Amino acid sequence: MLGRLRLDRIVSKASTRPLQTSLLRPFSSSEHDFDFDSLRKFKAPLQVPKRGVDILHDPLFNKGTAFKSGERDRLRFRGLLPPRRLTMDMQAKRMLQAIRDNDSDIGKNKCIEDLHDRNETLYHRLLVDNIEELAPIIYTPTVGQACKEFGTRFRKPRGMYFSAEDKTNMAAMVYNWPQRDVHVIVVTDGSRILGLGDLGANGMGIPIGKLSLYCAAGGIAPHRVLPVTIDVGTDNEELLEDEFYLGLQHKRIKGKEYFEVVDEFMQAVKHRWPHALVQFEDFRSEVAQPLLNNYRDTHLCFNDDIQGTGATTLAGCLGSLRATGKAVEELGNQRILIAGAGSAGIGVAGVLYQAMLEQGFDEATAKKAFFIADEHGLLTKDRTDLNTEQAFFARDEGKGMGLEEIAAEYKPTILLGLTACGGLFKENLIRTMSANCEKPIIFPLSNPTSSAECTAEQAYEWSNGTCVFASGSPFDPVERDGKTYYPTQCNNMFIFPGLGLGASLCGAKKVTDKMLYESAVALANFVTEEELEQGKVFPRVSQIRAVSKAVACSVIREAWKDGITTRVKEKEMSDLENFVDSKMYDPVYVPIVEKPF
Repeated sequence: MLGRLRLDRIVSKASTRPLQTSLLRPFSSSEHDFDFDSLRKFKAPLQVPKRGVDILHDPLFNKGTAFKSGERDRLRFRGLLPPRRLTMDMQAKRMLQAIRDNDSDIGKNKCIEDLHDRNETLYHRLLVDNIEELAPIIYTPTVGQACKEFGTRFRKPRGMYFSAEDKTNMAAMVYNWPQRDVHVIVVTDGSRILGLGDLGANGMGIPIGKLSLYCAAGGIAPHRVLPVTIDVGTDNEELLEDEFYLGLQHKRIKGKEYFEVVDEFMQAVKHRWPHALVQFEDFRSEVAQPLLNNYRDTHLCFNDDIQGTGATTLAGCLGSLRATGKAVEELGNQRILIAGAGSAGIGVAGVLYQAMLEQGFDEATAKKAFFIADEHGLLTKDRTDLNTEQAFFARDEGKGMGLEEIAAEYKPTILLGLTACGGLFKENLIRTMSANCEKPIIFPLSNPTSSAECTAEQAYEWSNGTCVFASGSPFDPVERDGKTYYPTQCNNMFIFPGLGLGASLCGAKKVTDKMLYESAVALANFVTEEELEQGKVFPRVSQIRAVSKAVACSVIREAWKDGITTRVKEKEMSDLENFVDSKMYDPVYVPIVEKPF
C-alpha cells in the first residue's frame, strides 16, 4: 500500500525537487505492499521502464517543458523539447491563462482535458490549486455538454469499456489495464446521464470527471483510479442513427441478460482488485437500486446517485436546521416534500430516514415525515405502479395530489427537487410553502443548471428572502433589497472523494449506512456559524480537500468501530488525521531515471 504521499522534500543525487507522487511505482513485486517511507529512506528517484520520446508521450511520466537538463540527457530526449525549462508554477500559470482565454465553458473543458491527455501531474496540480474555478468545468454543469460531444471529441482512450459483446472475456480483459493497485473504479452504463437521459457509451465523460475529483479533491493518486463504461446498447434514437457513434448500435439489453453482463464485470473486478471501491454512477432507476442491493454486502461499492446524493443532502438538511435555529436532532420532526421518486429521490429519502432512526426516532414517526411525489402525484398505498422502495414511503392518504396541493395541505418545511425537470418549482408552490413556514429549506438538486427545479434568484424572490437555499448546480450570489444572499452547492463532491479515500485506506469490506451517516455529519459540522449566518449550508469548494480529509476520517472511524477494516492498524487509528493527511496525493514533479531492463 502506498505510504507517505505528502513529503516536504525527498532528495536524490539527481535532483532536489519533491517526489512526483502521482507516478509512484513499486520497488517490491507489488504496489499493494509498497511503503513510501522506504523511498524516502533510500532517497531513490522514480524509475520508469521507458526512455526518450516514449516518456514524453506518456501523461503519467511527462513533465513537458519542466524536464531538467540532466533528465533530458539521461532519458535521451535532449533536442526533443524547446531549450528553455519552465517550472511547474510557470506551466500552471500558462495553462490557466489558456483556459481562461476560452469564451465558453465547453471550450475551457476541451482545453483542460487536452492537458489531461498530455500531463497528468500538471493537470491535477491545476485542479488542486484552482478547484473552485475548475470543478464546474471538468464536472457539473459543463460535463453534460462534454458527454454529448464525447464521440466526436474522442482522440485518446482513457479508462476501459466492457460491452455485451465481451461476455465470458471480462476476467481476462481486466488484465489489459496496466495498473496493479486500483483503489477506486467509477462505472456507468450511460443510461441516465445527469438530466440528459440515455447517452450510451458517450457517458464515459462522467466516470472520467468523477475520478478527476477523486484525485484532486480526495487525494487518490491518478494511477489508482479507473473509469469504466458498461455498454449494453442505447435507446437513444439519435445515437442509433449516428454513423460516427462509438458504442454498440442496438437497443439496450435488459432483464436477465443485462444483469449477467454487470455481474461478470463485478466478479472480474473483484478477482483482480479485491479491495477496490466500485462507485455506480448514472444508472437508470429501474436497475440502480437492484444493483446496489445485490452487491452492497459482498463488494466494496456504493451508488453515488442514491447514497452519495442522500448523504450530501442529509448534510445540507442538518446544516439548514442549524441555520434556522433548530437542533440537528430535530430532523424527524420536519415535513419533507421530495419531488422525484426515481433512484435519486428515493435514495435521498432512504438516507434521511436512516438518519432519523440514528437520532432516536421510531420507524413510524420517521416514515410520516416524508411526502414523495412523481409525475402522477403523491405516492400512496393504493397505487399499483410502485416498486418496493417507493411503496415503503407511500402514504395512506392524498392520492393524486400535486406539489402545490401537498404544500397547502401538509405544510412542508423542507422541499427537495430530484426530477431533472427544469423550472418545476413554480412561484405559487414556494409562496405557499413560505406562508406556512418561517424559514423554508429549498433544495433544487437536479443537474445540470438547465435542469434545476428553480434558480436561486427565484427561490429568494418568491420566499421574500426567508428561505435556506442550496442547489445541485452552482448559482451566483443574489442581491435583493440591499442584502446579498450566498447560495451554496449541494454537490456530491463533498462526500464521495472522502468516502472513497477513507474506505480504500482502511480496506473496508463494505460501505454501510452508518458510514454514510457519519460522512454527512462530518460535512455538516464543517460549516462554521459565520457561514450559516450568511445562509451558507455547505463549505466553499476551495475547502474540498480539508472536507474530504474530515469525511475520510469519519468513514475510517466508523468502519473500525464496526470491525470491517482490513488495512488500518491501531497505531494509525491513534493519530488518524495525520495518517490520512500523509496518504493524500499531492501532484508535484519528481526526478526520473530509466529503470534497468
